[in-house]
Amino acid sequence: MRKSPVSLVHRIRVDAHAAWLAARDRRTPWYARAFGLLVTAYALSPIDLIPDFIPVLGLIDDAVLIPLGIWLFVKMLPDGVFEEHRAVAAAAAERPGSAWGAAIVVLLWILAALFVARLLMPWFD
Repeated sequence: MRKSPVSLVHRIRVDAHAAWLAARDRRTPWYARAFGLLVTAYALSPIDLIPDFIPVLGLIDDAVLIPLGIWLFVKMLPDGVFEEHRAVAAAAAERPGSAWGAAIVVLLWILAALFVARLLMPWFD
């Protein structure tokens, strides 16, 4: 049986996690740490250079800028550091998700919505 190819989104997710881990490694030079944290923050941030709602271009920036940033980050690292952290990140991606974690996130969104609704109530009375 043939395994399906790994999607670009999955690879970016694993590599962004590996970049986060490598940026926190003591063997990583300070300038690489700063750049790795910047790339990781951009990958995790909901704010993009080109908003995702713009057709085609919105998704291309994620598919080009993040891999380019990770590629540059890997070039700054000592040999073998990123591969080590990529293996750890790939193993973490294989673990099942937490139902409790998802429930907590949903609960926080509901509480935030109720808080905003409570703040806006006086204007609608």
